[in-house]
Amino acid sequence: YRPVTPGVAGSSPVRSAIFPEWLFMEPKTLSSDVPVLSCSSISKTYSDGQGVLSVLNNINFSIHQSERVAIVGASGSGKSSLLHILGGLDKPSKGEVTLNQVALLDCNQQKQAELRNKHLGFVYQFHHLLAEFTALENVAMPQRIAGIKAKQAMGVAQDALALVGLTDRASHKPNALSGGERQRVAIARAIVNKPKVLLADEPTGNLDAKTGEQIFQLLLSLQQQTNMALVIVTHDNKLADKMHRTLTLVNGKLEAL
Repeated sequence: YRPVTPGVAGSSPVRSAIFPEWLFMEPKTLSSDVPVLSCSSISKTYSDGQGVLSVLNNINFSIHQSERVAIVGASGSGKSSLLHILGGLDKPSKGEVTLNQVALLDCNQQKQAELRNKHLGFVYQFHHLLAEFTALENVAMPQRIAGIKAKQAMGVAQDALALVGLTDRASHKPNALSGGERQRVAIARAIVNKPKVLLADEPTGNLDAKTGEQIFQLLLSLQQQTNMALVIVTHDNKLADKMHRTLTLVNGKLEAL
């Protein structure tokens, strides 16, 4: 591993903190020419008993380390379906998904889960925090799933909470946090295992405009500082304009804007 020099992302809600070294380490294994995540010839159809609905049609996509890509499109166009397939949470009707040079769909469920936990981070419109656990315990979950001992996992989780400005809220459960704070905890949970790719599905959709902008700036800052790839599904063209590329999903096809 080699250290990555932290960057500056303009006005960011990240509070001044000593960034832990673990967050700025990146593996040397992949060439910059090799995508960290890609799919080829992806199609997805659903049967409703009366016919077959085609949602995704022969989609090809790839993203490289440090790249930011937005996927936009009308509601119901299949954006979330595509993101779930890229993340190994759903299977396509046909096609292939490759994560860190591994054919994801060729792996059994246990191996897929291991790859997701190690290489992918997920942020959704809803935070999906576990209500019975504190913010710190929620953030530590991916570490514990990876087999990290509790003391070490809690230490890394504490560092991740510091990065999103919530050190003083570590012992609070989700019902004691604001909407923006819950989403920050969800982001800390998503980055705690140093993923190669962060998949964000409408991460600001449930927030007011001001809080949503803060959350987006936080994501942008963390992405720039860690060199992870970022795929974000959004309806907000202003957010999409800050990505390196914007793709639109229309009639099951992914097209460049």
